[in-house]
Amino acid sequence: MKELVDIPSPGWPLVFGTEGLPAVVLVHDDYGRLPYLEAYATALSKQGFFVIVPDLFNGVAAVDAEGVELLRSRLDEGFASATLSDAIALGRSSGAARIGIIGMGMGGRLALRSAQEGAVDAVVAYYAGLDDTEGGIVPCPVALHYSEFDEWGSGLAADLFISRLKEVGTPVTRHNYIGTSRYFANATISTVLDKNAAALAFARSTYFMQGQLLD
Repeated sequence: MKELVDIPSPGWPLVFGTEGLPAVVLVHDDYGRLPYLEAYATALSKQGFFVIVPDLFNGVAAVDAEGVELLRSRLDEGFASATLSDAIALGRSSGAARIGIIGMGMGGRLALRSAQEGAVDAVVAYYAGLDDTEGGIVPCPVALHYSEFDEWGSGLAADLFISRLKEVGTPVTRHNYIGTSRYFANATISTVLDKNAAALAFARSTYFMQGQLLD
């Protein structure tokens, strides 16, 4: 059964923290903007960031695999890219001198595409990468969180993506999480969550962003 749920503030970005601080855009995974992202953004904001969480699915989210497939089929990449550009612009207009982006799954891939455009100063992607048809330099430091049981983890695609980054001089850090599957950081979906891996990935993401965005 394909089940979708309505989310608060449909189509509008949620913001956390104090304007004027370095900004981080936090991009949801293929399930949509589920409640765990508010806890993630709140915790991140307490580490010295102004956090912006856009909605790429225009007010709905999935709670099961069938719903994820439905949302993927509905995704308008042009709309999603424009929404991310608006979120980044919101960070700039808040007074942020530096901006990072953290994306998960589908959001990770779109975050990397935004980074290719030179729109951000650092990018973190969970279980995501760019294939060889999406070539182009990522001109900022990259951190990657990869699950074991996923193509963006133990598969060749991840290795090739990282090799391409290194070939053009992009600073890249890769973290592998043994025993995890895709969406291991999605704390709303208990069937995929790995609490220890999620906590470690959050700590590493925070430390990475602090090193890249804070003076």
